[in-house]
Amino acid sequence: MATQQLQTELDNLLGWVESMRNRVRAIAREWQAEEGNLIMILHAIQNEFGYIPRGAANELAKELGTSMARIYEVITFYHYFRLTPPGNHHIQVCMGTACYLKGADELHAELDHQLKLLEAAGVRRNEFNLETVRCIGCCGMAPAVVVDGETHGRLCPSNVKDIIKQKRGK
Repeated sequence: MATQQLQTELDNLLGWVESMRNRVRAIAREWQAEEGNLIMILHAIQNEFGYIPRGAANELAKELGTSMARIYEVITFYHYFRLTPPGNHHIQVCMGTACYLKGADELHAELDHQLKLLEAAGVRRNEFNLETVRCIGCCGMAPAVVVDGETHGRLCPSNVKDIIKQKRGK
């Protein structure tokens, strides 16, 4: 029985990989004639998968006739692109000047601490995705974070637990 389940999981994985390759090829062909198409293609891939899987980057390099180094050079230069699957809940901490001066680094540290505690308690690693961003345009609400598209401002580290609880529904 376990062998059958493993075979089914392997078949599903191989099917996903082939589907991903086909989709990357189609996206690359859509943008083929556009100058500076690499960034547009990477945006489309990330919009499709939520991040840029290594296999997608590899397939894209083949399709465009470029090196993986060039693909990763662009992916790692632009803050927007992700190399890992996003969490179910996306937390962005603004590190723009106003937010930073009003304690955004302390907010980020507390968020990181609380998420590590959750992980240690058995919460799935991908439930939350924490990232820093340059500016969210809410300087008057500094320090601010965006959680799943919702802006929270004038925060202090003691607010972090409540925000995480609210998102977890507990």
